[in-house]
Amino acid sequence: MHVKRRQDGKWYIHSFVKEHNHELLPAQAHLKKNGGSGSGSSKLFGAYQNLDCLDGYMRSQHDKGRRLVLESGDAQVLLETFTRMQEENPKFYYAVDLNEQHQLRNLFWVDAKGMEDFNNFGDVVCLDTTYFTNKYRIPLVLFVGSNHHVQPTLLGCGLIADETVYTFVWLLQTWSVAMGDRGPRVMLTDQSNEIKTAVAAVFPRTQHCFCLYYILEKVPRQLEYFSLWNDAFTVKFHKCVFKSWTEEQFEKRWWKLVDKFHVREVEWFQSLYEDRRLWVPTFFRDVTFASLSAYSRAESLNSKFDKYVQGDTSVNEFVEQYKAILEDMYEEEAKADFDAWHEVPELKSPSPFEKQVHLIYTHEIFTKFQLEVLGAAACHLKKESEDERTTTTVYAVKDFEDDQNYVVEWNVKGSEICCSCRSFEFKGYLCRHGIVVLQMSGVFSIPSKYVLQRWTNAARSRKPVSGKLDEVQERVRRFNDLCRRAIILGEEGSLSQESYNIALSAIREGLKQCGSVNHSGEEENVSVERESEPQLDIVISSNKAPRLSETGKEKGTKGKVGFLVI
Repeated sequence: MHVKRRQDGKWYIHSFVKEHNHELLPAQAHLKKNGGSGSGSSKLFGAYQNLDCLDGYMRSQHDKGRRLVLESGDAQVLLETFTRMQEENPKFYYAVDLNEQHQLRNLFWVDAKGMEDFNNFGDVVCLDTTYFTNKYRIPLVLFVGSNHHVQPTLLGCGLIADETVYTFVWLLQTWSVAMGDRGPRVMLTDQSNEIKTAVAAVFPRTQHCFCLYYILEKVPRQLEYFSLWNDAFTVKFHKCVFKSWTEEQFEKRWWKLVDKFHVREVEWFQSLYEDRRLWVPTFFRDVTFASLSAYSRAESLNSKFDKYVQGDTSVNEFVEQYKAILEDMYEEEAKADFDAWHEVPELKSPSPFEKQVHLIYTHEIFTKFQLEVLGAAACHLKKESEDERTTTTVYAVKDFEDDQNYVVEWNVKGSEICCSCRSFEFKGYLCRHGIVVLQMSGVFSIPSKYVLQRWTNAARSRKPVSGKLDEVQERVRRFNDLCRRAIILGEEGSLSQESYNIALSAIREGLKQCGSVNHSGEEENVSVERESEPQLDIVISSNKAPRLSETGKEKGTKGKVGFLVI
């Protein structure tokens, strides 16, 4: 079946071959819930219209017949495994991309928990291509987020045949459809022209940045190749990247650095400079990264996958371990939630800022913020200027702990504070320099805009926290109280089948009434919707899981299949 779009935006069936049709699986119905019906799957090629100058190039990539390099029978086992997982949980989502020879080219999947996590923590997402670029046997790509406990969350997985623009466009748009046709506010990726082009096409309103960890990891390798690596370069490079508070300061230090160490003509460093607005912190004044910007490999989702994925791990071996990986992650989050419900963090100072958020923030974030409160004692400030018209005061803050000078701007009228250290932008909570300025300005309550809901115990609530912080604290108190009572109910309700039925009935009735009161159908998400775009002519096939031969060729299908959604 060929589907086309008319000038008025409506879709129509251009051609239809009855012999090529197959009965629909009942499990297909879940795609409508996820925005992935027949017309929804066609959106997967919409981003090509953002690449008019590359349209022919993209189509040529699409037609080259690349496929996943799998062992004999792996493709069929994969599809059967995902079909079984979908039968166990209808909200499990997966999609496959077949080449012209009906061989498996790209594959994507995400579980229901990943889609739920995107609703709550989809503001910043990292596209992790580590396993693919490091030449593991498994060509794995991960969509990674960070939850309110600063733990990595798995927002989707992909197996890809190559690193072409076509592949990344397909992967990103397939993921977007699974997430309800939405994208993140910020997407972090490796430095790659193909990925850069794909992100710009699929998510034009998303802030795309290169992950600092990937860049810092490559610096020694690049310089060792030219015998230019030494400790002195490391010190200067880090100062240039992390201690440049203005664009002018970065420019000056960069050119001094590349000339001193003779790397001006090194092509990779030239590309770094050309892409400086995608990775240098000083260019991101208004971007919050949720602690993912400098995500180290030991702290990321990779460390969990490393327990199950080695250099010789096959695709099917990995899929068998997939549930174990998810269970490990769920257990860690459940433990952190349990601790948050049963333990009150200890206050270490009389600071009103510390007291204000000690029941609001999760333990992990509160501990980090607590260090900033204590560190404020090592800061000395001096008023530099004051503009009565704009009610903005500029302070110079000397931090004696790291022996650095910072500039803090405080706007009284708008309750806005900005520090040159960019701590809030990178970590999502107020820095010590901002705290000492608030203290000296006679402000003893953190402005609500600087207490992000994603770092609170109520982060998974559907409705965003707004208003004064005393309202936020009251909401968290109610949340914690309900959680403690739910645990007691669970203990009592599990003692017998009769008590279980009573508890279950009470929970169902309570959820129904709360949903009615709270208008649960209306919810805001931290992500951004993709702009509607003109679509290309495509081919849609909707049928049972394709049977693949040992060579990867599909059995029992006729005609051309460009994209297949299961």
